[in-house]
Amino acid sequence: MLPLLHRLARPALTPLLALGILLACAPGFAADTPASATLSIMNREVVQFRAPLLGASPQQRVARSEQALKEAVARGGKLELSVQPTPAGNSILLDKLLLFTLQPDDVDKLSGETLETLTTETLRRLEQIREENRESRNLELLLRGLAWVLGETAIYALILWFLLRSRRWVSTRLMRAAARQSEHLKIIPGELLQPRRLLDLLGKALAVPYWGAIALLAYTWLSTVLAQFPYTRAWGERLSDFLIGIVITLSQGILRAIPDLVIAACMFLIAHAVVRILRPFFDRIAAGSDSYSWLDAETVRPTRNIVTGIIWIFALVMAYPYLPGSNSEAFKGVSVLLGLMISLGASSVVGQAASGLILMYTRTLRRGEYVRIGEHEGTIVEMGIFNTRLRTGRGSEITLPNSLIVGHSTTNYSRTVKGAGFVIDTAVTIGYDTPWRQVEAMLIEAATRTNGILTEPRPAVFQTALSDFYPEYTLVCQAVPSAPRPRAEVLSELHANIQDVFNEYGVQIMSPHYLGDPASDKLVPPARWYAAPARQPEA
Repeated sequence: MLPLLHRLARPALTPLLALGILLACAPGFAADTPASATLSIMNREVVQFRAPLLGASPQQRVARSEQALKEAVARGGKLELSVQPTPAGNSILLDKLLLFTLQPDDVDKLSGETLETLTTETLRRLEQIREENRESRNLELLLRGLAWVLGETAIYALILWFLLRSRRWVSTRLMRAAARQSEHLKIIPGELLQPRRLLDLLGKALAVPYWGAIALLAYTWLSTVLAQFPYTRAWGERLSDFLIGIVITLSQGILRAIPDLVIAACMFLIAHAVVRILRPFFDRIAAGSDSYSWLDAETVRPTRNIVTGIIWIFALVMAYPYLPGSNSEAFKGVSVLLGLMISLGASSVVGQAASGLILMYTRTLRRGEYVRIGEHEGTIVEMGIFNTRLRTGRGSEITLPNSLIVGHSTTNYSRTVKGAGFVIDTAVTIGYDTPWRQVEAMLIEAATRTNGILTEPRPAVFQTALSDFYPEYTLVCQAVPSAPRPRAEVLSELHANIQDVFNEYGVQIMSPHYLGDPASDKLVPPARWYAAPARQPEA
């Protein structure tokens, strides 16, 4: 089987092997294209050889050029530069000695360079190097440069001393001013931003511009010192060019960004103007001067916030393309990351906000109303976009998520009353042996004794159930306390009055499962109403 497969595969493998041999032997594939090499003299770049010449690689051309230059300098001539055209290109001569030849393949065609411009620029660089070489051999010029370096170093030290003194002076006065102002700040002990920490933070903030000025000064001093000597002058020029390039780049970026910033600022100013134009409209509704079917004093606050937020979001979206760096990859990456975080983590927040808007615009609840939500009961003191706060009559405050309120049934004791106030209801069970008319009269009398319960509308009693052993009576009345009192206090006083009235008329409040009549009525005589430790109030 294997010999058969070998004979079948041989005709297909033969062309592939031949193609591989041809590719390996071809000059364009077998040998890598020689890398370019740069000829540098006295730390200055002279020219870049980009292609071989007469079999010599760019690296070999650089080595031969350096050797020819050393020989020309050693001969001690006038070091005159000249150009001689040849069939291969333009040859650069130094005192009739060939240094190197520039060929058309050395030209950077992508930048629009030509052989003539390359030759001219190379001669200019060589002439500059020649002058610096002569300067390096002049002792007087070197001593003059050394004197400049000593003078610049002295000036640098003087400026450093001045910066140090000025920093101490400014820091001392700012610290004193901050200490005087921090005495008026009421900061809870143990928190992060204490006066001492604020002063430390201010001191660190002052150190940033100080060390930045020192670093800039040291950079300038180093570039100036290196520029005083021929051999290191190229390094100094590179440092200066780098700093100047940064300044120019930043300046150009700022100048290019100014028109876009003006457009973005105009959009934000328009949004601010629109918000200010709408402000009187919302203020009139909040004050009660104007009213609309879809907007009233209760919903004007969230509506104002929603409209303002939409306006500013629209302005931000419109101004986004004009913000500096909005087209950069970093800015786009941060935008995508923020969008992903918001989409993953804001589902519950959006649900809470939607529930809050539903409660506000359907007017299910209002501030000041007494409601019962699930097992929680109290007066609404605040309705927010995310939660609602209830204040109970027992000295506590409950915060309920709006989604919980939307998902539960709500009992409103203030919505159906006539005028201000809330509904009070309580239930008692009395035996069948007590006349129901007497029970209703006693419940109404207890209600009239309670402070804050209105006589108009008149309290009403309903028989809500006829159970196996007793009927169930429910007292419903309306309470408007003369002074702000929680519903729990009014209900507690009503329960106390019900017990007193039933004891006065000899009717016991006792509704167990019926097993038999007790030996004596379960009553509290008036003489025992204020048994110790209770005290009878003064008349």
